[in-house]
Amino acid sequence: MAKKAAIVQSNYIPWKGYFDLIASVDEFILFDDMQYTKRDWRNRNKIKTPRGPAWLTIPVESKGKYLQKIRDTKVADPEWGKKHWRRIGDNYAKARFFKDYEEALAPLFFTGADYLSEINRAFIATLCALLGIRTRITDAGDYPPFEGKSTRLAELCLRAGADEYLSGPSARDYLDESVFSERGIRVSYIDYSGYPEYRQLFPPFDHRVSVLDLLFNEGPEARRFMKAS
Repeated sequence: MAKKAAIVQSNYIPWKGYFDLIASVDEFILFDDMQYTKRDWRNRNKIKTPRGPAWLTIPVESKGKYLQKIRDTKVADPEWGKKHWRRIGDNYAKARFFKDYEEALAPLFFTGADYLSEINRAFIATLCALLGIRTRITDAGDYPPFEGKSTRLAELCLRAGADEYLSGPSARDYLDESVFSERGIRVSYIDYSGYPEYRQLFPPFDHRVSVLDLLFNEGPEARRFMKAS
């Protein structure tokens, strides 16, 4: 039976395209044994505010840890969750469905987890459940390691029993598709263009914000504004 996989680093409260990628595959493998990168989506994302999009960033211990993996990256401020949830409430309290998701989401900001990967995975799992996405989520660490970026990705697909690898569009610049074809794996790329707009607070409209924005504004209809609906 055909099986499709995607392999991506965990992100903090990702945008809707991240969840479209998850919903489009049979197995989503979190690639958190990759090197942590600063000023990236690993520990931050954007929300809408009356003053424009604003970053929510989890402070992490990175000074002098230039080669640390995402899974080994620790939180630097145990109060981050309280601050983030307060800012979310300040900006989304008047959104139509904020109160509907408050009970499910609030505890994620107060888990006391020490590691970024653990926090991200908890958010991803909960948000998938709220969006009705039932894709199996696994960890690259569950599979043997391999050298070479394209080789590692292809071998992860092979070990997961996948015959198709779905990638983000930016990977076209570096992915060696021959490594996949040698293993009988087809490579395809998700298309993030053409998303419809939805009701959103604080114009102008912005697609590149956390999926929380879509949930708080459209609630049970959120998937209608995604690709993999």
